[in-house]
Amino acid sequence: MSRKKLGSSLSTRIIISVVLIVIVVLWTIPTFGVFITSFRDSKDIYSSGWWSVLPHRDWIKTDEFQLPETLDPNEPITIEGNTYSFEEWREGIVVDDERKIQWYGNKRSRKIEVFEEKWIGFGANLTLTNYRDVLSAGSIEFQDGQGNTITRQGNNFADAVLNSLAVAIPATVIPILIAAFAAYAFAWMEFPGRRPLFVMVVALLVVPLQTALIPILRDFTRWGLNGTFVSMWLAHTGFGLPLAIYLLYNYISTLPRDIFESAYLDGATPFVCFIRLVLPLSIPALASFAIFQFLWVWNDYLVALIFLGDKNRVVTSALAAMVGEKGQDWHLLTSGAFLSMIVPLIVFFGLQRFFVRGLMAGSVKG
Repeated sequence: MSRKKLGSSLSTRIIISVVLIVIVVLWTIPTFGVFITSFRDSKDIYSSGWWSVLPHRDWIKTDEFQLPETLDPNEPITIEGNTYSFEEWREGIVVDDERKIQWYGNKRSRKIEVFEEKWIGFGANLTLTNYRDVLSAGSIEFQDGQGNTITRQGNNFADAVLNSLAVAIPATVIPILIAAFAAYAFAWMEFPGRRPLFVMVVALLVVPLQTALIPILRDFTRWGLNGTFVSMWLAHTGFGLPLAIYLLYNYISTLPRDIFESAYLDGATPFVCFIRLVLPLSIPALASFAIFQFLWVWNDYLVALIFLGDKNRVVTSALAAMVGEKGQDWHLLTSGAFLSMIVPLIVFFGLQRFFVRGLMAGSVKG
């Protein structure tokens, strides 16, 4: 390769690397900010940005005292020889180089706080209280930016997580087993109508699931399944089977024919070949679909809203309810959002080593 082409290739790689780094930074910074916000006190969220948890100099409360009840806050107020209006004291008055005096709350509180400017280390004032409140089913209390005590009813997010697990795990395992049987049959078994049936399965990939929701809902209502986990398992199994069969077929069809012929010569039945050979050799493809199916079911809101409703709330329904009920309580919303991300992240990182191998299966012959 000439020196000119080598320099051009190096420049291209540098540009691509810089662009990728910029994209990663632009994606990561807001996510990191929301993550930090989920650990901050509700009062701090309204008074400062999430970056204030990084090492910096800030005003630290060192003292507080109460003004007499006879003081009229509508008149100029004198504190330690400094006279200012209520609005100015509310914003905070720096009385010397490292001290600030500030009126806390409304005019009725008459509470004065004294601050000193000091260095704050990383992670100051972070707490797990937000996550405890989100998981709780009882009453929770916190202070807003105005210093008022707010009482809310907890969203019982712990039950929502358990409900999502009860839906997502069977709705992932069931279609994988059915699709693996079907893919094996389409790939290695001869039976009448095999090709037309496989074409029909592939054609179902382009059918929007929304077109089937109302007919399925009518059937579930007639059978008494609406509002139960069984209805969710059946619905997600039906909606996920076309992709599962297609994905697993592309992998299973590339397995060496010799191993099946050897197994048949040893007297193995098709079922034994499937259990002893196909399933162990198809783990990458099974794991790839498991990631797709689990994430889809876990993050599903529409199907859960229609077939479960509020009877058994999953994490998506619980988050939607939090947005409606606690739209201004960012410390609760961010905590709930990251709680809903923990399980999918565990599943993805646990199976990611199979992910690319499963997706690339069958794409290259020879």
